[in-house]
Amino acid sequence: MSNLQRRDFMVTGLAATTAALAGAARAAAQEPSGGPIRGKEGASILGPTNPSREAQSRDRLAPPVTDHGTLPNLKFSFADTHNRLQPGGWARQTTHREMPVATDLAIVNMRLKAGAIREMHWHKETEWGFVVKGSMRVTAVDDQGRAFQDDITEGNIWNFPTGIPHSLQALGGDGCEFLLLFDDGDFNEDETFLLTDWLAHTPREALAKNFGVPEEAFAKIPKEELYIFPADVPGPLEKDRVTGAGPVPKSYTHRLMDQKPVETKGGRVRIVDSSVFPATTAISAALVEVEPGGMRELHWHPNSDELQYYLEGRSRMTVYASESSAGTFDYQAGDVGYVPRNMPHYIENTGDSLLRYIEVWKSPWFSDVSLRQWLAFTPYELVRAHLGIDRSVLAPIQVHKTPVVPA
Repeated sequence: MSNLQRRDFMVTGLAATTAALAGAARAAAQEPSGGPIRGKEGASILGPTNPSREAQSRDRLAPPVTDHGTLPNLKFSFADTHNRLQPGGWARQTTHREMPVATDLAIVNMRLKAGAIREMHWHKETEWGFVVKGSMRVTAVDDQGRAFQDDITEGNIWNFPTGIPHSLQALGGDGCEFLLLFDDGDFNEDETFLLTDWLAHTPREALAKNFGVPEEAFAKIPKEELYIFPADVPGPLEKDRVTGAGPVPKSYTHRLMDQKPVETKGGRVRIVDSSVFPATTAISAALVEVEPGGMRELHWHPNSDELQYYLEGRSRMTVYASESSAGTFDYQAGDVGYVPRNMPHYIENTGDSLLRYIEVWKSPWFSDVSLRQWLAFTPYELVRAHLGIDRSVLAPIQVHKTPVVPA
């Protein structure tokens, strides 16, 4: 064997070994821990399996002993939903149809290439938005002819009340990706009121009469909806500014990342409702960050169902539904979670990196009840009679809320 052949053999062998090790690592990462076995209970699976899915739902495959009864599915992955592909980007949604428990809230994930436009439109529902990546321009005109335009970046939000016409356009770089939340689980992104679709189905003579121009002025309007379409990146906002009848009385955007969070040793929470963002009259939300091992404390929401979207990291959540029913679910980035109103739950960071997710409620204000505060601010003897815990367990509980607890 020549030196050249020997070198080629060694390189090929090293590549094969590296590929084999990588494949084994991937297989190990997908393999569920122990299968559906808990102590002496359960047994291995003899039939077909889906290792990657089972690895993502270990607490469904082998539930904690505290789980009991049957809860509706409280998890749905955007990877499993239909994606509508357009020349300028894409859009996918999780609604009551994809996740039957989600009766109050729906979520859309949308991507726009640089310059691409989500065409001018409006909804029957309230639209609440969150920028996941990139930057974008939002525009709107209210029922008094007052105009609004603003540029926003990652982590910032907007809110358009029902019936307010608006548009969304990606700025430079790699464009943008964002979330849209709606206050109706039966929302359908495909049922939006679109400018192009409307005019395509309006007689030309009516359009001409409305604007006082010849019919030929509308010869080039699209014959069907554009929805998401490519366009040039817009110029500087100040050069593109339109005043209309004046500024809107309440800004439709909010710099959530400029808002001081509720900080604890376990993480931080930025809560946004009508008290800090007056335009959001139907939806409130929180951006939650939990350090490894930390946990969003045991709590419940008396005023709304909760929809969650996981931005990064891994977590698990146990939900108690009364009647001795409880279920545990595992989440990762791209998953949607849901908790019906008044059902207590926690969200624990089960990974080794930061957990970031959004909590959303169909309510103009944020409201939750903390288990720790409930017990700490109830006469001790009454609590001891129920749980038999020592007074020292409750002594450190503070009057102000600490929504994230450390490991």
